[in-house]
Amino acid sequence: MLGKVSLYILGSLMLLISGIMFFIFGVYFLILDYSLFLDWEILSLNSCSIMMTFIFDWISLIFLGCVFIISSMVVYYSESYMGSDIYSVRFYFLVLMFVLSMMMMIVSPNLMSILIGWDGLGLVSYCLVIYFQNYKSYSAGMLTVLTNRVGDVAILLAIAWMMNFGSWHYIFYVSVWDDSWMMYLIMLIVLAGFTKSAQIPFSSWLPAAMAAPTPVSALVHSSTLVTAGVYLLIRFSDLLKSIDCSFFLLLSVMTMFMAGLGANFEYDLKKIIALSTLSQLGLMMSILFIGYPILAFFHLLTHAFFKALLFLCAGLMIHCMSDSQDIRHMGVMINHLPFTCACFLISNFSLCGLPFMSGFYSKDIIIEMMSHSSFNTFIFIIFFLSVGLTVSYSTRLLFFCLSFNMNSYVCQSYTEDGIMMKSMILLSFLAIFGGSTLSWLLFNCPTLILFPFYLKFLPLVSVLFGGWLGYEFSMIGLFNSIFFLNYYSFTWFLGSMWFMPMFSTFMLYDKFFILSKKYDSVMDSGWGEYVISSGPISFFSGLSKILNLYQFNNVKVFMLMFIMIYLFSVI
Repeated sequence: MLGKVSLYILGSLMLLISGIMFFIFGVYFLILDYSLFLDWEILSLNSCSIMMTFIFDWISLIFLGCVFIISSMVVYYSESYMGSDIYSVRFYFLVLMFVLSMMMMIVSPNLMSILIGWDGLGLVSYCLVIYFQNYKSYSAGMLTVLTNRVGDVAILLAIAWMMNFGSWHYIFYVSVWDDSWMMYLIMLIVLAGFTKSAQIPFSSWLPAAMAAPTPVSALVHSSTLVTAGVYLLIRFSDLLKSIDCSFFLLLSVMTMFMAGLGANFEYDLKKIIALSTLSQLGLMMSILFIGYPILAFFHLLTHAFFKALLFLCAGLMIHCMSDSQDIRHMGVMINHLPFTCACFLISNFSLCGLPFMSGFYSKDIIIEMMSHSSFNTFIFIIFFLSVGLTVSYSTRLLFFCLSFNMNSYVCQSYTEDGIMMKSMILLSFLAIFGGSTLSWLLFNCPTLILFPFYLKFLPLVSVLFGGWLGYEFSMIGLFNSIFFLNYYSFTWFLGSMWFMPMFSTFMLYDKFFILSKKYDSVMDSGWGEYVISSGPISFFSGLSKILNLYQFNNVKVFMLMFIMIYLFSVI
């Protein structure tokens, strides 16, 4: 049997080579505008044949390549991060199953085989969220898996609904619109996409899934679980053009705004990054519903690069802080962890959309195309506010963790592991150069959009304003925080994802518990139970008690009866 070290390194190497190959094939298919269908006949019995179909086009191959490259770095990082864990081999195979489930979902043009990967993602994510076995992880795992079951049920209903079409290959129907049947199908698909990508009202599971080990969080939040819903809707995007998506756009934009707002009031490092992912997912969904699926796919890839790097850096910082995730316990980490903090800065700048970093290319063109679309002022304002809030919480995070904040614990083991640092190098290059490379590859001719000066300058103004706001939030001292304490309910509402975690948990089932208690008292413990079930038992048990009393005390009873009869006769 291979040792633990060699197992992780071997798996990482295989994933990296596979990822590079898939990416090269994807670029080749993109240049040729070529798609490949593979039919694998699993079983043929008389006239019945069970087929497995795979689709290889530039979207699936490039996405698969990116997923494998990021997974290889995460697995390599885990070799050091999970080195002291006694179940590290189990963790390795769970991560591998997770990646393979995502692969199954990406290359399937068939709703039945999509369900295999889709359900695999949900099941393995539950196993990974409850990996650290405690009550908090268990609660987070249950919230994650039960919310995702809603999407699984939607896919199952869509499979049943596609019986009306004659085939489960959705790829045949995406360009055909039949008003009587297609509307229900697309609603089910959007519901499935919203649950997996944690849009309002299903947002609460995504920060809760932070209970998983940090390498898993890096994988989940960059390129696998949460992006599955966006990818599914990109595949069905031709159908979305035939319906009015304004309500879905509103939900996506509000998700983006809510997550950006919540991250500015959060102190848990991993939750801030999780809310950042939620904000970016809202951005992808918004541009998808505006009608630009390729831009959503472009941002999906660039976001995967810098978000995986951000999580790996955060994982090492938490590791060095004796597993404390509170950013108020960190400070001046740049003196102790220079390489990690440099990578942390690169990923944060890319997230903010700093010009010529990876995130800039996708975010800038998304904002320009949104401005170019004929949507109302509300969508326009929320988009720019959300961009500003992204810069705000990123700046606040940098000031709290890396600079003047001196609240760190006294005794810490600040060590930068060689394996962890090597895994960050490739992701840093991707976070810097990935956006420009992909933009040259995906868009064969440059798009020229003419705007007046103030509109062209507005994204930069919102970024600068967000940076100033983040600096102000990070400078809150004792006397400044009294202002926030005076309006504590308001600030708590802003930072609590608009009470969504509470709505998803005890507010949802609390009333049902009261109702079930009433049903129990009326039905199970009611008159029927008393008269029919427990009535004869209680009657005969009472009778047996009387007989028992008589048998044990018969002399006393006889004497008492004799005295009573004597008294009655005398009277």
